Amino acid sequence: MPYKINDNCISCGACAAECPVSCISAGDSKYVIDSDTCIDCGTCSGVCPVDAPQAD
Repeated sequence: MPYKINDNCISCGACAAECPVSCISAGDSKYVIDSDTCIDCGTCSGVCPVDAPQAD
């Protein structure tokens, strides 16, 4: 299952910088994950200081 970023996101960009497939980008109020590109590796969740990326 691809990851999804919840409302805890503080838009720090840590997840986007570490994503191996570059599927994370800045959205209007939080970062978003392209579910078609996400490989479910969990790297984003491991670097997020507020645990915003969660398995969908």
